[in-house]
Amino acid sequence: MSTDDKRIREFAYQIWESEGKPEGQEERHWAMARKLAEAEALAPKKSPKATGSKTAASKPATGKTLNGKAGEPKTKVAKAKPAAASTVIPPGEKAVEKKPRAARKPPAV
Repeated sequence: MSTDDKRIREFAYQIWESEGKPEGQEERHWAMARKLAEAEALAPKKSPKATGSKTAASKPATGKTLNGKAGEPKTKVAKAKPAAASTVIPPGEKAVEKKPRAARKPPAV
C-alpha cells in the first residue's frame, strides 16, 4: 500500500468518525478523502523552520521596540484568536443547544 493510499484511508476514517460513524456512506467518505489527499499533495510544502518564528535577520533593524522607545521592554500586542473548533458544525448536522444548569439548593439542616 502506497503512502497516498494510507493517507486516503486515514482521511476517510477521520471523516467517518467525525460524522458519527454512519453506515452506508463509504463511497462518499472515500471520494472526500481522495480530494483531501490530492489537495494536500498539491499544496506548497513549507519547512517547519519557515512556519515557526521569524528570525532576527528577517526583522528590520530599527533599534526600537514595539512601543517606539529603545531600551524599554516591548509592549504585548493582542492577537485575534481563531474560532473554537467546537463551534464548527459539519454539513447536514444540527447544532445542539446546551441546557442551562440549575442553581444548586443549599443542603437542608
